[in-house]
Amino acid sequence: MKITFLGTGTSQGVPVIACHCPVCTSLDFRDKRLRTSVMIETQGKNFVIDTGPDFRQQMLRERVGQLDAVLFTHEHKDHTAGLDEVRAYNFKQQMDMPVYAHPRVVAQLKREFAYIFAEEKYPGIPKITVQEIDNQPFLAEGVPFMPIQVMHYRLPVFGFRVENFTYITDANYIAPAEMDKIRGSEVVVLNGLQAEPHISHFTLAQAIEVLEELQPKVAYLTHISHRLGRHADVEKHLPSFIKLAYDGLQLSL
Repeated sequence: MKITFLGTGTSQGVPVIACHCPVCTSLDFRDKRLRTSVMIETQGKNFVIDTGPDFRQQMLRERVGQLDAVLFTHEHKDHTAGLDEVRAYNFKQQMDMPVYAHPRVVAQLKREFAYIFAEEKYPGIPKITVQEIDNQPFLAEGVPFMPIQVMHYRLPVFGFRVENFTYITDANYIAPAEMDKIRGSEVVVLNGLQAEPHISHFTLAQAIEVLEELQPKVAYLTHISHRLGRHADVEKHLPSFIKLAYDGLQLSL
């Protein structure tokens, strides 16, 4: 299995134009963070979790020539806005794009991308097939996925486990039963927005506390606000098994 972090940033705390904060002026490529998304390559299939506003740029940067399905964690715009760009893969692969999402997320997609779901299709629009999922294991194009339901303030959000890899973003609470689904993962990815308290995201300290309970072989923090600070400054203070993810980081499991 190969994991590629397409984006590790967030719309939360986006600075104003011409910001001169240490992150915005950093020359370290690890501090250049597009909106959070990840690609999982396994069993000859490529899966992308979330298509944010930067989806097209991310796929071009990584030269992704094949996309077999899209999975959505939840319906917020910073995770769905790039769905239109799957049309390039419709054309290249001559197939509709399978999309896996909770019924509530599907309903939101139908509102935001009404033209995709219109009864009379305009030529050239994205073509997708929707597979509704709930908090039960499912097969995506033959590959087993385990949903992990977490809370994003009052909004249920899905993380996903594939084999020994677990990916969770936009969470500030994980129920004990859902924590049990994660246990035993060799690699866990979890959101760690910033040091200061936030209404709907784990802070850095809270994320570390969760990861120390889970004790994976290695963990990565994602959905990082520029308020967290520069990559090099933050990572040197983390526990030895926890690292900051960065755009373009690749893992082989």
